[in-house]
Amino acid sequence: MRSLWIEVASSTPKELKESLFDAAKDVCDAVIVDQSDVELAKSYGVPVASRIDGDITILTEVELGQIESLRREGKRLCVEIAVTDRSDEDRVVEAVDRGSDHILITCPDWKIIPVENLIAKVHGKALVLAKVGDLDEAKVALESLEIGVDGVVLTPLSVADVEAASSLVKGVKTRIEEMTESPTIGLAQATILSCKALSLGLRACVDTCDLLAPGEGMLVGCQSSCLFLIQGEVEESHYVEPRPFRVNAGPVSLYVLTAENKTRYLSEVRSGDEVLIVDREGRQRAAVVGRVKIEKRPLTLVEAEIDGTVVRTIVQNAETIRFVTTGGSKSVTDLEAGDEVLAYFQAGGRHFGVFVKNEVVMER
Repeated sequence: MRSLWIEVASSTPKELKESLFDAAKDVCDAVIVDQSDVELAKSYGVPVASRIDGDITILTEVELGQIESLRREGKRLCVEIAVTDRSDEDRVVEAVDRGSDHILITCPDWKIIPVENLIAKVHGKALVLAKVGDLDEAKVALESLEIGVDGVVLTPLSVADVEAASSLVKGVKTRIEEMTESPTIGLAQATILSCKALSLGLRACVDTCDLLAPGEGMLVGCQSSCLFLIQGEVEESHYVEPRPFRVNAGPVSLYVLTAENKTRYLSEVRSGDEVLIVDREGRQRAAVVGRVKIEKRPLTLVEAEIDGTVVRTIVQNAETIRFVTTGGSKSVTDLEAGDEVLAYFQAGGRHFGVFVKNEVVMER
């Protein structure tokens, strides 16, 4: 879990100041205040960071020589350093090497590259906090270099700002966290009944801003209750080069599963949206959509059965469209009755993409 600190200026109206401290006590790891507000902030039970008398002592970059002596006194330290060029990055490294517990970095013109450089240099040696101006900057800092900073410092204007920042810090995940912490989707085996060639239709290729691995793809289908795991175009082929960023998902009317167990029609997906990438073990992660490529192509209807229920999907009739199995993947052109492929099956219905367990929906 990453940290959230807030900074409250002494000029903040007293009533707002008290409201912010009250909100911070449940969701923030520390508040930064001037010495005049230390006792007030402490009365709310939230850890206080300040230059004098705080639970955490804040130093500036010109005070690096004091780190060792203050550490010997048992002080918890946070060094604030403005990063404007590479020499400032060296001062951050020096502060970490001298033993500072926290590093608070500020970038006056807020650039991503310095944050990435510092993550690479000091990650795991001290807690790196980034001072940000808004939630968009906070999200970028928390995700930078697929590791992210250890926390952010925000100057809120209201209690709502504190709550929104807390929600972001709790919810945003780096690639590493997605792989190790995300809940898995329970996939079932669907037994193929038949494959039937159809005429032309508009199908959508979803090109992501990421690279998919073998066994990874998107969950799509004709029925919201059953979505088939269609693998990304990661396999070598005699006909085309691999396009591991792409899932040839199927007709524009199909459902695709997105975050929070919601579905959307493929026709609704746009550049900049997020889709869910799932592997054969059910592990999931989000990917940003780079483009959706819609073309008229010959199609194939695939019928299968799960627990006595007939389920269907339609895909392009091409060798590069592969259904994920427990041990590999199989092209739609090679599917035969009796083959087993992976799917996400939920009895129930959907209302504007939201799963409704007890709704009865007939989809044929």
